[in-house]
Amino acid sequence: MSITKQVTALAVGLGLVTLSACGSQDGGSASPTASKTVTLVSHDSWAVSKGVLAAFEKQSGYKVRVLKDGDAGQAVNKAILTKDNPQGDVLFGVDNTLLSRALDNGLFQSYEVKDADAILPAYRTDADKHRVTPIDTGDICVNYDKAWFSEHKLTPPASFDDLVKPAYKNLLVTENASTSSPGLGFLLGSAAKYGDEGWVGYWTKLKANGVKVVDGWEQAYNEEFSGSAGGKKAKADRPLVVSYASSPPAEVIFADPKPTAAPTGVATGTCFRQVEYAGLLSNARNSAGGKALLDFLVGRTFQEDMPLNMFVYPVREGAKVPAEFTEYGPQAKDPETMDPAKIAEHRDQWVKSWTSLVLK
Repeated sequence: MSITKQVTALAVGLGLVTLSACGSQDGGSASPTASKTVTLVSHDSWAVSKGVLAAFEKQSGYKVRVLKDGDAGQAVNKAILTKDNPQGDVLFGVDNTLLSRALDNGLFQSYEVKDADAILPAYRTDADKHRVTPIDTGDICVNYDKAWFSEHKLTPPASFDDLVKPAYKNLLVTENASTSSPGLGFLLGSAAKYGDEGWVGYWTKLKANGVKVVDGWEQAYNEEFSGSAGGKKAKADRPLVVSYASSPPAEVIFADPKPTAAPTGVATGTCFRQVEYAGLLSNARNSAGGKALLDFLVGRTFQEDMPLNMFVYPVREGAKVPAEFTEYGPQAKDPETMDPAKIAEHRDQWVKSWTSLVLK
């Protein structure tokens, strides 16, 4: 929930915020005002209820400043480039597709959150060093425009195999695997499905079948996908998009008036499970504030507030999930997954090969 990414951009306009660094670590101690401000660097889809954030600020004494820095891939890359003089204290939104890049570049320092034992074991990573903390999970899947397929009397695709069939030629838009976490997740899902070598043949067929590639999720979903509210306004013409299993409930919740059924569906045989993490940046100016913020992110209040703000699932055991998720956006029963070590070993070469194959 992207994840993470994520689908909260349905409710806001498009735009990439260009950010300057927060000042030199060598410049002496922070001012009294700065020490009471903790800065969260995130991808564009960070969101939290005002009351929930205000309660944390009142309880902790810290004012939270949020810097949104584009898609998850862009945010991670910029954090690596500025790691000696970071933009903030905590980075949120690095996911399992990009995690090894962040860890290998020494982006985070160790911190074990207070409620670490409450995190579901399936999502715990780097448990021996505690450089990152799992925050949310979601499934990257192809979404389809129900009305378009009904009007054209065509059955929506249900699997990776279906997407290369002639019936679906020129219908799919996806994100660039080198710049977008859902785009990378879709590539990894195909590699998990077809194997280390088989995914190349699959993408050769997908390219021949007219797949369109754009830079990031917001462009793909809100400008190119005919089933989204934004896509309808933009007169988009692609009824298939790589997005999230939680996108359909977002379409229902943000609609006015709300429909009785989601206007979009999920091709459940195309899903790849994503986990998003947060970590205390290695050269954070306000480490104490960053630790308090990380504790907050895995606390029950935030974990239960998160689904209807960022449209991802909580990772805390026993955290309640909204009814809209159960009805319109349940987690995939059998998503493709990949060991983080394998992602670390192959990701860069796969992305390089994918770029040469698909974009050139």
